[in-house]
Amino acid sequence: MTDSPAASLDILARLVAFDTTSHLSNLPCIDWIEAYLARFGVACERFPDATGAKASLFASIGPADRGAGYILSGHTDVVPVTGQAWSADPFTLRVAGGRAVGRGATDMKGFLACCLAAVPQMVAAPLARPIHLAFSYDEEIGCVGVVPMVEALAARGLRAAGCLVGEPTSMGLIVGHKGKQAVRATVTGLSCHSSRAPEGVNAVEYAARLVAHIHAVGARLAASGPRDPAYDIPFSTFQTSVIRGGQAVNIIPDLCAFDFEARVIAADDRDAIVGEARRYAADVLEPEMRRVAPGAGISFEIISDASTLETAPDSEIALLAGRLAGRNDWAKVAFGTEACHFATIAGIPSVVIGPGSIEQAHKPDEWIALSELAACDAFLARLVAHCRT
Repeated sequence: MTDSPAASLDILARLVAFDTTSHLSNLPCIDWIEAYLARFGVACERFPDATGAKASLFASIGPADRGAGYILSGHTDVVPVTGQAWSADPFTLRVAGGRAVGRGATDMKGFLACCLAAVPQMVAAPLARPIHLAFSYDEEIGCVGVVPMVEALAARGLRAAGCLVGEPTSMGLIVGHKGKQAVRATVTGLSCHSSRAPEGVNAVEYAARLVAHIHAVGARLAASGPRDPAYDIPFSTFQTSVIRGGQAVNIIPDLCAFDFEARVIAADDRDAIVGEARRYAADVLEPEMRRVAPGAGISFEIISDASTLETAPDSEIALLAGRLAGRNDWAKVAFGTEACHFATIAGIPSVVIGPGSIEQAHKPDEWIALSELAACDAFLARLVAHCRT
């Protein structure tokens, strides 16, 4: 194995140069990938969002009628660099000290680059079973882009023996991750001068009581909830992350909104955990609020929702991925991935395995080790060899 993956590194530099932060269009990046694949005679299909400003891309290499193949899945979007102290331009890849530095180098354009670098091998093989590339948008804001693509492919009856999602795992095999439901609560009260506080409904205070209830549920889960020792945090979590409300100290606020989330192991139900907050709002808080202002209340909006991934370590796809990586260990992770959507929507057994460390993701001067790119290149070369048979 070489520590200088020239083809992957060259492609990674091209991918990093596209600023695909989630609030921007990813179409220039998709255009480049589509043109690259066309050079090798690989046809692509786009799955655009409602605005037409973003798209997922799906491509198949090899025979469509000779058995179920494998999906290589990754997202094209990256998190913002705003407010981070980068030592140089985040969108110009820099290589030094055995590392490639740039936004998305680890999460997860490194994997996309390795997949694209392997395309000439896939085309020349020839393959006895297909390899599919599924590149999505807006994963970083709740796996938004992958869902309509997988739904459309599932409706057509796409068959696959397995899906390999290349999130950064240091090429370790991940067979499970927590499910997640993120929710925005909006508390509507009644404003008045602060000297007349009892005549108003303080939206911030009622929000605070609901936040405290969410904290109490989270504390209960941590103390006595179900356990899965395969996770480093072996229980489900429930917490608030963002809160907005109030105008001035002498005005009783009539509006407050906050975001909270449940991350759950398979033994827990994310709807049930979030439901505890909903019931507390409906049964305890809203009756109090409406005694003063009948129009007061608390509404909830689901921001993102994803199921738990649970793939058996002795499943065919897990054993294959471990063999291709030269490893016989496996783990589960607390962060979510697109793997659960391939599994739940399309019924495709899925695992997570990719180059780079999650410890480097989302940070300034994000980097991936060149040895990790080389390891992924070797992994994909073995996959191509497996698909020849």
